[in-house]
Amino acid sequence: MTASRVMSSPEQGRPNGASTTAAEGGTPSAVEQSPQWSNGQFRNPAVEPEQGFWKTVGIFWDFMFNKPAGTVPDRPIEVQALTREQLLAAPDRTLFRLGHSTVLLKLRGRFWLTDPVFSERASPFSWMGPKRFHAPPIALDELPEIEAVLLSHDHYDHLDHDTVLALAPKVRHFLTPLGVGQRLIDWGVPAAKVREFDWWQGTAIAGVQFTATPAQHFSGRGLRDRNSTLWASWVLVDDDLRVFFSGDTGYFDGFKTIGERFGPFDLTLMETGAYDPRWPYVHMQPEQTMQAHVDLRGRRLLPIHNGTFDLAMHRWQDPFERIAALARLRSVELVTPVIGAPLAIEAPGPTPHWWQESGQTAAASSSGVRTVGTAMP
Repeated sequence: MTASRVMSSPEQGRPNGASTTAAEGGTPSAVEQSPQWSNGQFRNPAVEPEQGFWKTVGIFWDFMFNKPAGTVPDRPIEVQALTREQLLAAPDRTLFRLGHSTVLLKLRGRFWLTDPVFSERASPFSWMGPKRFHAPPIALDELPEIEAVLLSHDHYDHLDHDTVLALAPKVRHFLTPLGVGQRLIDWGVPAAKVREFDWWQGTAIAGVQFTATPAQHFSGRGLRDRNSTLWASWVLVDDDLRVFFSGDTGYFDGFKTIGERFGPFDLTLMETGAYDPRWPYVHMQPEQTMQAHVDLRGRRLLPIHNGTFDLAMHRWQDPFERIAALARLRSVELVTPVIGAPLAIEAPGPTPHWWQESGQTAAASSSGVRTVGTAMP
């Protein structure tokens, strides 16, 4: 059985949206017909420099044995515990950051979830690999019914097997880039719940428009499947509200194109973390994250892909410190809610610098934040 792909035109929103054509999806022919598919793999429009075997070995060696100090917190990270009742009572257009790139949005009385990862490790193994700095603010079985899960790509810190299978009974739709949906079906998710999309394709669900948009990244969950599935960012449109979810990406000129077609955005959820000078093509430095936000014509920026897993060589606070300094310099409104704290998308108000040691206690006392559990290495 194959995934279904349902597409409708983003031109139902602003007139500069991308148009799409209807097609059946989830079959090998659909993958092979993608403009992103070439010589048996999905590819980015820009040519990626060859990494080289020994450079790859060197990166792996440093990551395993030469980690600098400070990549993992030396104290518990404060998170705000959440309950199902709080979520159900929250007003529309409220957002809850649950950790890393997992964000829960409430739109039109329904819940929409991005890249859900609730496992202790972002890894194919339960006994090794990047371990969470903090527990999720709410247990999986406490989550209410989810209208749709948005997946950006198939890496372990974005697509978690156990989380997906635990969520599947309460999720009506899984929206994925090409090929990722078939992974879910192979795991046992009912095919009727799965929809796959190429870049610039999308669908409307319960009045909210979703469009898969380009990103500059790669995919794969093993040694032999690199780039066998597509990666994407996502545009969410709810009447006059526009939200951008970056997934994982390097900086590229596609941000400007997305901004021209769908912007301005009320909020951008932007990758800000897991960067390094040795892999500039697939992850952005904070300066590039800020430029991408400007290219998108974003109003507010919420940095994600940080604060939960140790995936690079920088201090764990570095993404927050650098993007906060850039926001002050460029007069960009930055929102950094405590993990689990509600954020009003349209009028968030000030948010704490919770990652700062001096500010953590103040944030906890002013907003009722408490530790709900940690998973410290």
